[in-house]
Amino acid sequence: MARPKLTQRKTLPGASATSPDDFGVYSTYRYEGAGRYFGVLKVVRKTDGRMLFPFDGAPEIGPFSTAKEARKAADEYGAKIVAADLANPEP
Repeated sequence: MARPKLTQRKTLPGASATSPDDFGVYSTYRYEGAGRYFGVLKVVRKTDGRMLFPFDGAPEIGPFSTAKEARKAADEYGAKIVAADLANPEP
């Protein structure tokens, strides 16, 4: 049996988001050795598919001493990006 094909929502280019539900925030962590964990984050505006983070020159999130701290920091940074884009949308 074939799997259903995933399709993206048809949206207008440059469409602004109106709520936090209009963003995809994906966070995790990576281990760099010697007890150093870094948060890994991807934030996408679903209304137009624009990736807001990471971008060229984006800061690293960390280092932290535990994976839990790194992921929590990535979640918090993602929430800040979403709030900033809702307050002042980038084109």
